[in-house]
Amino acid sequence: MVSKKTSKAKFTVPGLTLKNGHKIAAVLQARLHALNDLQLTLKHAHWNVVGRDFIGVHEMLDPQIDLVRAMVDETAERIATLGVSPNGLPGALVQARDWNDYSIARAATTEHLAALDLVYEGIISSHRDAITATGELDPITEDILIGQCGKLELFQWFLRAHLESNTGELVHANAATEKAAAKSAKQ
Repeated sequence: MVSKKTSKAKFTVPGLTLKNGHKIAAVLQARLHALNDLQLTLKHAHWNVVGRDFIGVHEMLDPQIDLVRAMVDETAERIATLGVSPNGLPGALVQARDWNDYSIARAATTEHLAALDLVYEGIISSHRDAITATGELDPITEDILIGQCGKLELFQWFLRAHLESNTGELVHANAATEKAAAKSAKQ
C-alpha cells in the first residue's frame, strides 16, 4: 500500500486539539514568512547603506540579522513541534506575503533607517496580532511571540534613535511608504 504524504501530522502537542495545533501553526507560518523576509531585508540594507554613520549602522544591523535568523529557526521548530511542516522556501514566501519587496537600494544611512522603521512597524504590528490570535489557545506559542516582539521593538528603538529629533519627532513622521520615509529622512 502506498501511503499519502502530508504536511500535517495526525498529532500535535499535549493539551491542544489537533485543530488548534494546526491553527496555531498556520499563524506561525505567516510569522515565519515575515521573519525570513525581515532578515533578508536587513542584510540588503546592511550591504547598501552608505554615507555618514555608515560603519555604525552597518555594524548595528549584523546582530539584528543574527537574532532575527534565530527567531526564524525558533518559529519553524515550533511549527514542526505542533505537527505541521514549516515552509521556508522563497516561492512560498513570495506567494503568501501581502507586502511588497523592500524598495530602497543604495542609500544614505538615514534613508535606510527611516524605511526600515516602517518595515519594523509592519512586522511588530502583525506579531502583536499573532500574540492575540494564539494567546487563548497556546501560552507556549504566545510566550515565544512575546519574546520575539520585545526584541523586535528594541531593534526598532535602535533605528529610531538615529531618526529622532531633540523634540521627540521622527524625521520621517507620517510617511506611509518606505520611499516616502527615505525621502523625508534624506539629508
